Amino acid sequence: MSGAVTITRGTRASRLTAWAALLAVAALASAPLWAGSSNLSLLTQVFAYVALATLWNLLAGFSGLVSVGQQAYVGVGGYALFALTMFGGLHPLVALVVAGVIGGLLAIPVAGLLFRLRGAYFAIGSWVAAEVFRLLASQMSSLGGGSGTSLPARVVTEMASGRQAREFMIYWIGLALVVVVIGLTIALLRSRWGLALRAIHHNELAARSNGVEVTRIKLLVYVVAGFGTAMAGALIFLQKLRISPDAAFSVNDWTAFVIFMAVIGGIGRIEGPIIGAIVFFILRQTLSDLGSLYLMMLGLVAIVIMLRAPRGVAGWLADRFGFDPIPLERRVRYSRSNHEHKPEPTHV
Repeated sequence: MSGAVTITRGTRASRLTAWAALLAVAALASAPLWAGSSNLSLLTQVFAYVALATLWNLLAGFSGLVSVGQQAYVGVGGYALFALTMFGGLHPLVALVVAGVIGGLLAIPVAGLLFRLRGAYFAIGSWVAAEVFRLLASQMSSLGGGSGTSLPARVVTEMASGRQAREFMIYWIGLALVVVVIGLTIALLRSRWGLALRAIHHNELAARSNGVEVTRIKLLVYVVAGFGTAMAGALIFLQKLRISPDAAFSVNDWTAFVIFMAVIGGIGRIEGPIIGAIVFFILRQTLSDLGSLYLMMLGLVAIVIMLRAPRGVAGWLADRFGFDPIPLERRVRYSRSNHEHKPEPTHV
């Protein structure tokens, strides 16, 4: 009997997902042709939140770094954008990228402090670091101190002459940002770094004993998350045109809601933050008029999903229907020349 062994990652579901994603990106790219101003603004917010949730999921779901202080990099990105455009004379689009670089560079010394902590202490330490950044921002009188500041008209008009053109540009930047963040995350997790991350997540001690450079890989992921989160923060406040310490470093807006999306969508799955963001914005658009009950309803939804589907919506779909739209593991498939029964694919 002759046979063959093939190693593959793609599945029928993943190929269909790839085509669906291409069509979705094409449709979203053409949104300025058919969507109104309010819809474009809403979609830009969705893009920013999907990027933030994807980066948080990369930290917590794949690296075991449960941070509740990622609002630090949202605020750093926003303030860096304002400072670079107002005092550095940079074009807003250039400043947005430089803001991301600043966020990534600041993540290095912050990681040097936080990586001394483990578990809940790491989470608390990340929140303390974010509060330090907020207090520092409130002392910068040149950027409005505690009350904040707005982008000057010359900076706004430098981006585009008309309001509609600015809305289109910000929208396309948001779409490009979320596509790049998701694409780079998939590429990272499918590389040897991703294999090391899964080993660290399952058993850090065992990974270290088998030669995995745990600290180096965690630092890489933390810096990448800081870079991407700062760019998302710069985009958010470029759209708002105004910034203040409380808004820029809001734990509720930029961490609590982001964690909500990742948890209900599915931590440790690429599609989880996307599903979670869609659910969150549907709830927000339909329940936001309820005032404080809105937040209670969000909490109730999170509790129900965590009880009924501990791995989130994406994890429930994978367990119930075997639906794996973005596989990260390779599969070993056995095939024979005759028509004998073929064993199930093995994950490696």
